Amino acid sequence: MESICIYCGSSAGNNPAFLQAATHAGTLMAHLGLTVVYGGGRVGLMGAVADAALAAGGKVIGVMPADLVSQEIAHTGLSELRVVNSMHERKWAMAELADGFLCLPGGPGTFEEVFEQWTWALLGFHSKPCGFVNVAGYYEPLRAAVANMVKSGFLQPQYGEMLIFARDTEEALAQFEAYVPPPPKWNVAPVEQRY
Repeated sequence: MESICIYCGSSAGNNPAFLQAATHAGTLMAHLGLTVVYGGGRVGLMGAVADAALAAGGKVIGVMPADLVSQEIAHTGLSELRVVNSMHERKWAMAELADGFLCLPGGPGTFEEVFEQWTWALLGFHSKPCGFVNVAGYYEPLRAAVANMVKSGFLQPQYGEMLIFARDTEEALAQFEAYVPPPPKWNVAPVEQRY
């Protein structure tokens, strides 16, 4: 792995552990020589990840739609800021750049982005891992929801098990390295052959 896409909140949340985890994740990525790919913001957990990675000498690529850049929430000190036209282009560019997708705590945007990558993975559009750093138990309700999808017959167990829930970023990255994707749900072309 060379680059990891990090999804996380554009606010810091109300638990200091969230900010600590974001700072730790950025620092660790830099020390491991991994490029951080993220949404390009200077605010919240997003900004904390970028600042920590940059302070530790790491490479950080941000991807942001032009209308958000114009609202002055873009980080101006990144290794590279790619400005795109839409949220769809942003998600596509981030997915292309990354070898895996890691979530720290966040809100609807975080969930929406990682759920798309999980869906693409189970359909076989890509074979990259998706995981969550379960800071202060933040993702326990999601873990329970996934288990309920399986129990209720909406998700095959192998596709629920492909999501990684880790105590910290180190554990998540170790599981990313060992990740073996299940067979895809349908026989489809990889996503890079579809667009």
